[in-house]
Amino acid sequence: MNGTVNDLAMVGARPLFLSCGLIIEEGFSRADLARIVDGMRSAADAAGVRIVTGDTKVVPRGKADKIFINTAGVGVCDQGVVLSGSNARPGDKIIVSGTIGDHGIAVMASREGLQLSTEIRSDCAALNGLVAEILGVGKDGVRVLRDPTRGGVATTLKEIALQSDVTLTLDEAALPLDQAVKGVCAILGLDPLYVANEGKLLALVAPELAESVLERMRRHPLGQNAAVIGEVTAGGSGRVQIRTAVGGVRGVEMLAGEQLPRIC
Repeated sequence: MNGTVNDLAMVGARPLFLSCGLIIEEGFSRADLARIVDGMRSAADAAGVRIVTGDTKVVPRGKADKIFINTAGVGVCDQGVVLSGSNARPGDKIIVSGTIGDHGIAVMASREGLQLSTEIRSDCAALNGLVAEILGVGKDGVRVLRDPTRGGVATTLKEIALQSDVTLTLDEAALPLDQAVKGVCAILGLDPLYVANEGKLLALVAPELAESVLERMRRHPLGQNAAVIGEVTAGGSGRVQIRTAVGGVRGVEMLAGEQLPRIC
């Protein structure tokens, strides 16, 4: 539910209606199915959208991995909202709505049975309310919105840099990180820039709007840890680079392969 809502929100649409299709393996627990459907309803209600249609198919035992779910959505774009990965311009500020890597590390910790002193929770959430706050500051100055899911912040920004033919420069010290997530990444040798998120967004905005957008985001429950993490710098070639905490600069490329099996 949240993933489809966010896909619509990232292009500036107000999500309205969703469809949902279920492919269920014979013998799947009715109690688990009820829990899943209840969760869908709660997520849709929280996002202010309606599930209006769908389909259910049951396949023989052993022909599916218990259950597959697919969703699609319809939304409406207000006049004057033009968001695209090709809109980034030199001087634009790069803002992330909160701590990065929470979702991917939460899933990994659960799958691997990691015993942690602090619980890491997925950030899965519908972002349409936060997007409405951002666009309320000024539609013309909001260039790009993206949710950094598979491949994380690094891969998403690399895609934007290539589409806009610009260079994006990040500040490592400015990246918001939960300390538990940071610790797990250090233990497992993972770079949090490449870890999946399901309830965060990246916004590239005109420099004169950056402070206003940041202030508005921090008022929203899903943007309280929002931070400016870099800027668009002059020069093309689709490059992403990061100023490290020790003063150096290193290149940032797309994720090669998958850190986790696909989960959405």
